[in-house]
Amino acid sequence: MPIIFEKVWKSFGDLEVIRGLDLEIADNESLVILGRSGGGKSVLLKLALGILSPDKGRIIADGEDINKIPLKELYKLRQRFGMLFQGAALFDSLTIWENVAFTLIEHEHKKMDEVMPLVHEKLAMVGMPDIEYKYPAELSGGMKKRVGLARAIASNPKYLLYDEPTTGLDPIMADVINELIIKMNKELNTTSISVTHDIVSAYKVGTRLVMLYDGVIIWSGTPEETRKSDNPYVQQFITGSEVGPIEVIN
Repeated sequence: MPIIFEKVWKSFGDLEVIRGLDLEIADNESLVILGRSGGGKSVLLKLALGILSPDKGRIIADGEDINKIPLKELYKLRQRFGMLFQGAALFDSLTIWENVAFTLIEHEHKKMDEVMPLVHEKLAMVGMPDIEYKYPAELSGGMKKRVGLARAIASNPKYLLYDEPTTGLDPIMADVINELIIKMNKELNTTSISVTHDIVSAYKVGTRLVMLYDGVIIWSGTPEETRKSDNPYVQQFITGSEVGPIEVIN
């Protein structure tokens, strides 16, 4: 079932970050949310997860109004989501297998004989076999991202959220992550939502691109439509030009 934002508003103090936003994310879609840093992209992910609540409006995820269901049901709903955080967010004191298995053990209460085959399977899916007993400090940035993705898919989620998945990676490793996002979307039959300002990644992984500006969606289209868009905000963003309606703040 789709994720639906209906007239959603979200402020932090006097700062309005999301202003009456409407957005529907279809099943099995790979949606990319573009926008400037600090423009509210990551806030949308947190709203979808129910980590933040809207000031007004409603958010429907998998048929549930996430701000009206009891907390216990919200926790269950979150188990249908997997998330790859910007910095991978691995637990430094845990081994790789313990990181990947964390949700399976802590929230799904699976036993060890159930967990280890799943850990092996998910690490293999992201091209990282035979590292179960290493620690995060022994891995490169790209390897940590892949382990973070293995953890995100450990519970076979219906929705996968990616917060700046290629940030801090060289172009080769960024493309590895892009290919994995495409692979997860197809092989796991998930709905993907990626937040990024990496236009190369956006074009590659997205079936639809939307642009968030001043708290609202000002553009929605395929990668090809986005390339050809005559929207001045979109053109300035994708070309990285200082000239245009988006103010350059020093």
